[in-house]
Amino acid sequence: MVKIGSAVLITMFLTFSVVIVTASEKEEKSNMTPDKTTMAANKDHVAIPFESIDGKKMSLKDWQGKVVLIVNVASKCGNTPQYSGLEKLYQTYKDKGLVVVGFPANNFGGQEPGTNEEILDFCRTTYDVTFPMMSKVSVKGDDKHPLFVYLTEKSSLPGEIQWNFSKFLLDKRGNLVARYPSQVKPDDKELVEKIESLL
Repeated sequence: MVKIGSAVLITMFLTFSVVIVTASEKEEKSNMTPDKTTMAANKDHVAIPFESIDGKKMSLKDWQGKVVLIVNVASKCGNTPQYSGLEKLYQTYKDKGLVVVGFPANNFGGQEPGTNEEILDFCRTTYDVTFPMMSKVSVKGDDKHPLFVYLTEKSSLPGEIQWNFSKFLLDKRGNLVARYPSQVKPDDKELVEKIESLL
């Protein structure tokens, strides 16, 4: 029988321990990677490009550090008078860091049939809108704009938009923190209090 010295045994034990610890560390790092990747992917939405209604290239990065209320708007809807409330909300809180952003969309009842120029003229002359308006997009269906793919499918609050003037509230870091259906008006107490808590 071969005798193994105590020094050799100690060396073998330490080597085996190092192998186990190293393997464990690799497994831990491997388990952490998907989470970090997912977190990074969830932040990609702030870089999704879109255009202002007058053709300027933009993304949510343009409003970093601000609370953003995104609304899919339409000019010929029963909810169209909400433009007045949205403008009032914008005027009340814009100096404190709120941005209201309108995305015209023709997905519901064909209620936004106009061109960007016609939409902008209607908003300014009828409701004195001064908050940022974006180019017309699709917010539902196979041609859904990537920003709305994120908001309705990949965010922490998924779900298809049901009608015009749905509202998406993002905090100062661009995280979607609340959604409100069309019937929730801009002066709704819960909506206003949530905005105030984020400013």
